[in-house]
Amino acid sequence: MPEKSVAIIIPAYNEELTICQVMRDFHAVMPQAQIIVVNNNSSDKTDELARRTLQEGMPGRVIVERRQGKAAAVRRAFAEVEADVYVMVDADCTYPAADLPALLKPVMDDEADIVVGNRHADGAYSKENKRMFHDWGNNLVLRLINRLFDGNLKDILSGYRVMNRKFVKNYPIMSRGFGIETEMSIHMLDKGFRVVELPTRYKDRPEGSFSKLNTIRDGIMILRLIFDIFVYFRPTIFFSLAALVMMLAGLAAGIVPVVEFYSASYITHLPLAVLAVGCVLTSLLCCFTGIILAGQARMQRFAYEHSLLQYDGE
Repeated sequence: MPEKSVAIIIPAYNEELTICQVMRDFHAVMPQAQIIVVNNNSSDKTDELARRTLQEGMPGRVIVERRQGKAAAVRRAFAEVEADVYVMVDADCTYPAADLPALLKPVMDDEADIVVGNRHADGAYSKENKRMFHDWGNNLVLRLINRLFDGNLKDILSGYRVMNRKFVKNYPIMSRGFGIETEMSIHMLDKGFRVVELPTRYKDRPEGSFSKLNTIRDGIMILRLIFDIFVYFRPTIFFSLAALVMMLAGLAAGIVPVVEFYSASYITHLPLAVLAVGCVLTSLLCCFTGIILAGQARMQRFAYEHSLLQYDGE
């Protein structure tokens, strides 16, 4: 069997302090792999330094992606780069290249479609990460995804992942920015891909390098993500709860007009009667919407599974 080709995808936005070190570290561990740096509209010397580092004898290239956001950078790389195995890693020196052989093995041996580097295995992430609210939000989303998709993941936001060609070429990236890790985790669970989590070490960014994360913005993103998970992946749960809430509100608002009508044969609390009818109708609408969207979600999964059966690796 011929040796499988490997592409190491490194999305980079203003990472001039670390990009060269990341490239050299991964090239040293796997010299035959393509080093693909995706310059995501950087305003510093990231592009120049990456191109200069490639001239040291590394196979690979620099791709320029003007659409801002990590998801756009990864989408561009997945579409343009051809390989048997893809490695996705951040450009900030937080993930060690030395762990790559262990992460590669399950995919190389065809025992997994995707391997995720688990930063929480030895507690290193909790010690290195200085953003308390990020931990809280990440754990909330992690528990929700595991419950809804019957998963047992420990780290859904890891940026260190190894994927086979089948997964990469059949993964429609819809998210923007750093939501790609969560979207990828949902996709691999919802579509039944073989997933393995292996421990990886983690260290905080070096001094002088700044994170692109923002507590308030990312908090809003997490709330929106939770909403999207229910609406697009588990519409029955979301719209059933919405229908129940609106039905209870309609019953509560309708008590007074109904009692009044049966006791006096007229209604003086007309606004309450209108509100009650509106809530009940909204409840029925939510119920039927949930049924329709659940059917569409099932058909979408069926169509995806059918497309995988026809996938020949090209």
